[in-house]
Amino acid sequence: MSTTPPPRPGPSAGVRPARGERAGEDGAFGWLRALGPRGRRAFAGAFGGYALDSYDYFTLPLSMVALAAYFSLDSGQTGLFTTVTLVVSAVGGAVAGVVADRVGRVRALMITVVTYAVFTVACGFAPTYETLLVFRALQGLGFGGEWAVGAILVAEYAGARHRGRTLGAVQSSWAVGWALAAVVYTLVFSFVDEDLAWRVMFWTGALPALLVVWLRRRVRDAPTATAAREQDPRRGSFAAVFRPGRDGVPGLLRTTLLASLLSTGVQGGYYTLATWVPTYLKSERGLSVVGTGGYLAFLISGAFLGYLTGGVLTDRLGRRNNIWLFALLSALCILAYANIPHGADTLLLVLGFPLGFCMSAIFSGFGSYLSELYPTAVRGTGQGFTYNTGRAVGAVFPTAVGFLADSWGVGGALVFGAIGYGVAALALLGLPETRGRELA
Repeated sequence: MSTTPPPRPGPSAGVRPARGERAGEDGAFGWLRALGPRGRRAFAGAFGGYALDSYDYFTLPLSMVALAAYFSLDSGQTGLFTTVTLVVSAVGGAVAGVVADRVGRVRALMITVVTYAVFTVACGFAPTYETLLVFRALQGLGFGGEWAVGAILVAEYAGARHRGRTLGAVQSSWAVGWALAAVVYTLVFSFVDEDLAWRVMFWTGALPALLVVWLRRRVRDAPTATAAREQDPRRGSFAAVFRPGRDGVPGLLRTTLLASLLSTGVQGGYYTLATWVPTYLKSERGLSVVGTGGYLAFLISGAFLGYLTGGVLTDRLGRRNNIWLFALLSALCILAYANIPHGADTLLLVLGFPLGFCMSAIFSGFGSYLSELYPTAVRGTGQGFTYNTGRAVGAVFPTAVGFLADSWGVGGALVFGAIGYGVAALALLGLPETRGRELA
């Protein structure tokens, strides 16, 4: 039995074009024109917030080798950095979702951006491993909430026809932030001693503060969705997303459990790669800082195009089919990437592109899919909880790789990430297709 109400006809939460303007929605950027002026500002705010979220996140994986040397850490201890970030992000994401349902999407977005920026900068001042671990955990509070809140903000402006590619474009900003972090990493570690360079990387995490000023002045919540949310007494209720169906009335418990499992599998695979590939390239493949940056350029380029392509496909194939397709391809890419023989560095370079493409394309449907699974009053709560619970439980994967790396090697341990994509594929069996569902 479906746990969500059937698709409802009617206008979306954003400003819809008149009948004569529908032709303007066609073409490569029709989805952007269809958002209208307010929706485009919301898109810009969510895009910028997620790009800077990505930048602040990747300051750690890129600096991992230097941090390990500075604090004399083993692989398990370095893997714990990612684990605490993602576990605490589950708390931050769940709280941000409730806040978004109760006080609005834009206000919640500003809170999350300020939180992750402040604690990223604080990481650069950490005197000990334990202090850095605490600051990184607190950074996770903001990191966990930003994506879910920004995705909902844009989803409520986007019509059903273009929602997948619109949210896929927002998701592509993760690759933009990742690329910016890789460029800054290459410059900083090329000209600054490693003992100071990792601190400089964290200090650059102050950039998001500028975005908050712009958000406050220029971006507003979608009017129709805001009205629907404020009139519903269930808004921001955790109890509502865990209520089982009864007496023929569908509940949301099954959806919440399966969506959390789906998110766990996809993010477990993704964060395994995002956390350990830089270390793998440098420690096991013997690449220099500049060489590692070059290889990451292929990986990130593939990721950017994957987000955009996945957004188009999630509208054409459906949410579930898009995730199924790229779960399979991502698992195959991990197995191929981890088993490239030593000396075949050209092959390592070439396979980085499809690896980045597949592991990112699977995310493109998440923003639209999770938004469509929940009614307006608890959309933030449901999406914030399921997406970030997936982050927290998926955080076990990078830690497991860290401990397995000592005996298997980082390359061999990366295969563990392929298991996550299998879990995601199984979770989809119990979830409905939501393509074409309008939001109110």
